[in-house]
Amino acid sequence: MYIDSITLEGFRNYRLSRGEFTRGVNVIKGDNAQGKTNLVEAMYLISTGRSFRARSDKELIGFDAEGYRLTAACVSGGRDRRVEMTSSRVRRRDIRVNGVKLKTASELANMFAAVLFCPRDPEIVRGGAAERRRLMDLAISQLRPRYAKALQEFNRAYEGKTRILRDLDEKPSLLELLDEYNYRLAEMGAELIHYRAAFIKRMAEECRGIHAEFSGGEELEIEYQTVKTVEDPLRPASEILPALLEHQRSHRAAELASRLCLSGAHKDDLSIKINGADARAYASQGQARTAALSIKLAELKLHRDHLGEYPVLLLDDVLSELDPGRQDFILNRIGGGQVFITCCEDDRIAKRTGGAVLTVENGNICQK
Repeated sequence: MYIDSITLEGFRNYRLSRGEFTRGVNVIKGDNAQGKTNLVEAMYLISTGRSFRARSDKELIGFDAEGYRLTAACVSGGRDRRVEMTSSRVRRRDIRVNGVKLKTASELANMFAAVLFCPRDPEIVRGGAAERRRLMDLAISQLRPRYAKALQEFNRAYEGKTRILRDLDEKPSLLELLDEYNYRLAEMGAELIHYRAAFIKRMAEECRGIHAEFSGGEELEIEYQTVKTVEDPLRPASEILPALLEHQRSHRAAELASRLCLSGAHKDDLSIKINGADARAYASQGQARTAALSIKLAELKLHRDHLGEYPVLLLDDVLSELDPGRQDFILNRIGGGQVFITCCEDDRIAKRTGGAVLTVENGNICQK
């Protein structure tokens, strides 16, 4: 998979700029606050349909722009694809691939894939459960389009149930709808749990060897955690559903009392241990970064195995925080596909990788 070129108009601090890229390593350098991460964000957006920083499209629009337009020439599965994405302050986002409008952004998962590592990713290890669910959701949605659809339906059901619980005092009649939303939440949750369990099982296997080599022998363990009534999350979704419904029934009184949705896959988490110790509580900053990078390298491998080709790899300000030995470890493992590396340094990284160098200055992509 490759991004041959991208044009950004009205996107973040880019008024209008175009970049062309090599299909190997691309080093994007420049001072802070010039637009390097914004460029990576645009690439991730046209690959996955999701921003890794913004909650809404309006946040992506430049201050003096009415909307943004991204146009990218891509190749995946041996096919040329032209991805066009537009959004404005008054209209919803429009996505077209080769001129054909997509119904939802999740359809991009069938066409393209990208693996991202950014400065917030050590929070996968040391942060809250939401960071680890985000990891699973972003990764699996690209590998399994059915998962992406189930996630959308789950979120709709969760939002609906949350509104019902919140508004019960003013509208007691809403209680009649609760069972319907509970069933939909459990039905879609069973799909999510099945896919998450299978993905984490494979990721844990891949991570173990990568992390041991990367860290100099430390042991990394990753285990999926879900609703307690689900004894085997690897079972088919149809067999997980009754266990979720049972858990809902046991929490019904507590949910009505607290007005909170306490049962479901939105509570899922990962247990991450380094040398047997809980990484969230005891991992150093360096250990967390190493573990997170190992997870991302494992994700890259899983994409390669599933898709038959490497996804685009986006490394946003990653290498600057690593010692030379760990930089070499990363650089030696990213060959085979297209890579984008942002940094504030000179051309040393490009010389070590044989990559092309682009400079970003004040929202402009300057080709060398």
